[in-house]
Amino acid sequence: MVTIQETELKERGISAVTTAQKLGRPILISEVHKMDRMDPLSFFNRGRERYLGERFYWKDPSEEVVLVGIGITKQIQSDQATDRFFHVEEEWREFLKDGLIFNPFNENGLGPVMFGGFSFDPLKAKTALWSKYADSLFHVPKYMLTIVKGQTYLTTNIVCTPNDDYTFFEKVISERTQLLTSLKQDTHINPPKLLEMKEISPQKWKQTVDEVVEDLKTGSLKKVVLARELRLLFNHQVKADVILENLYNQQRDSFIFVFESNGDCFIGATPERLVKKQGKNVFSTCLAGSIRRGKNEEEDHFLGQTLLNDQKNLNEHGFVVEMIKEALEESCEEIILPDKPQLMKIRDIQHLYTPVIGKCQKDASLLLLVERLHPTPALGGLPKQEAVEKIRQVEELDRGFYAAPLGWVDYRGNGEFSVSIRSGLIQGKEASLFAGCGVVANSDSESEYLETSLKFRPMLRALGGK
Repeated sequence: MVTIQETELKERGISAVTTAQKLGRPILISEVHKMDRMDPLSFFNRGRERYLGERFYWKDPSEEVVLVGIGITKQIQSDQATDRFFHVEEEWREFLKDGLIFNPFNENGLGPVMFGGFSFDPLKAKTALWSKYADSLFHVPKYMLTIVKGQTYLTTNIVCTPNDDYTFFEKVISERTQLLTSLKQDTHINPPKLLEMKEISPQKWKQTVDEVVEDLKTGSLKKVVLARELRLLFNHQVKADVILENLYNQQRDSFIFVFESNGDCFIGATPERLVKKQGKNVFSTCLAGSIRRGKNEEEDHFLGQTLLNDQKNLNEHGFVVEMIKEALEESCEEIILPDKPQLMKIRDIQHLYTPVIGKCQKDASLLLLVERLHPTPALGGLPKQEAVEKIRQVEELDRGFYAAPLGWVDYRGNGEFSVSIRSGLIQGKEASLFAGCGVVANSDSESEYLETSLKFRPMLRALGGK
C-alpha cells in the first residue's frame, strides 16, 4: 500500500483553518492520493461497524469507474418539491466555494464528489416506507475509494471550522490509518434465510392496469408506467454487504449501487443509464421493451428477434427515443442517434436498447440534464407530466427512489446517473423489491403482471430467493 504522508494533511489542515478564520465560516479541505490496488467490496465492508448507514457504492457496467464512500462529511438534502435540482446544485456549489482541493490527477470521480439522488415524484404522498430518505438526498463522503481505468485513488474530505487545531487532524489521520489497515481483517457474514414473500395487493394492481388501459383508449395519454412491490421477510437482519457481493457476482454487466441512509439501504443492479457527462460529451440510453432470456442459444435468439419485430414494444421504445432526443436537444449542440434499436442482454431479461451521444452547451450542468430527462417514458409515461399525475393518482406504491435518478457528480461537473430500477429497500429483517411495466392501450394486465414478476428476479435472487 502506498504510504500517505501524514504531515501533508496537518499542514494543509492548518492552512484551511486559517482560511476558515478569515472567512468566518467552515470550509472544505479535500486531498487525493494514488494507492495500490484495493478491493472495493472489502473497502465497503470495513465501514460496516463504524459507518453503518453512511456508505455508498457505485459501479458502472464496464467497471471504468467504481466509487465507494464511507462516512458523511456533508449531507445535502431537501423535501422541497419545486426547483429541487437547482437547489441541490446551488448548495453543492456553495459547499465547494473557497474549498482547498489537493488533487493533482485529471481523472473523473476524484476529490469532492456528492453521491445520491432524487425521489421519483416529490408531490406523491410520502409513506413510512421511505421515511429515511429525503426527496433530494446527497452525501459527500469522508473517505472515498475511486477506481478509474484500473487505477486506485483515495480521497479524504474534511470540513474545517475556525476553531480547529492540530488535534483535529491527528484524529482524522488516525481514523484513516485504522480504516486502511483493517482491510485485511474482513470477516464472513452468514446470509439471512428468506422466510416469507408477500406480494402487495396484486389483484388490485391488475385492476388498476385494466382501468388505466381503458383511460388510454379514450384520453390523451399514450402510456403510463405502473409499479408494484414485493415484501420479503427474513430470519435475521439483512446486511448490505452480502447482497452487494451477490449482485456483483450475478449482475456484473449492470450499474450496481448501494445508498445507505439512517439505517435503511437502497440497493440494486440496473441496466439503465439516465445520463453521463464527461466535459462536453453527454451519453444517454433509451431502454424500453423487454422479453425473457431463452433457455438455450436458439431460443434466446428467437426471443430476441421476436422483441426486435414486436410492434407494441417498438412503439414503446420509440416514445423513449423521441423524448430523450427532445430533452437533450435543449442542451446539446449535436446529437448522434442510431436509426434502429439493438438488443441489450442481461441475465434474466433482454431489452430494446438505443445509445445516444451528444455534445452539450457550456451552461448545461449534469443536474440540469437529469432534470430534463427524468422521468423518461420508460419509467413515467407519455405525455410526461400527465403520466406522472396519473401515477400519483392511481398507484398504491410510494416509489421513493425507485425508478428515479441516482448517481454522482464531482467538483468539476462530471458524473453519471442511472435509473434506479431492479432495486430494493432493505430495512432490518425486511426488504421491499420494486418492479414496473409500461401500460399502453392494448396492454393485458396478466401479461404486465408476469413482466413485473420477471423484473423482480435479479434482486430476489441476490436476496436468496428464486
